[in-house]
Amino acid sequence: MPYVVTEACIRCKYMDCVEVCPVDCFYEGENMLVISPDECIDCGVCEPECPAEAIVSDTDSRAEKWLEMNRDYAAKWPNITRKKAPPADADAWKETPDKFAKYFSEKPGE
Repeated sequence: MPYVVTEACIRCKYMDCVEVCPVDCFYEGENMLVISPDECIDCGVCEPECPAEAIVSDTDSRAEKWLEMNRDYAAKWPNITRKKAPPADADAWKETPDKFAKYFSEKPGE
C-alpha cells in the first residue's frame, strides 16, 4: 500500500518528505513532487512531515485519483533525494483549492 502526493503539494513543494524517505521514491516536477508507488515501501514516515498535508496512503479515499498520476510522473521526472528550499511563497499557496486544474505543470524539476 503506497503513499501518494495530492494536489495540495502544487506550488508548495516543501520537500520535508524527501529528507525522511528511506527508499528515495520521490520525483520532482517543476511545482510539485510525486511518489513512485512501485518504489514506496509504505513506511509512512513522509506523511506527517508534509506541512501541506499533501501525502496520503492509497487506502485513503482521496488517493484514488492521484495514484496513476504519481506513477506516470515518477517515470518522467527526475528522482530527488535531498531537500531543497521550498518556493518563497509556499505558505501562501497552502490552502488554495483546485490547484491541479489551475496550476499543475508537467515540466520536470531541476
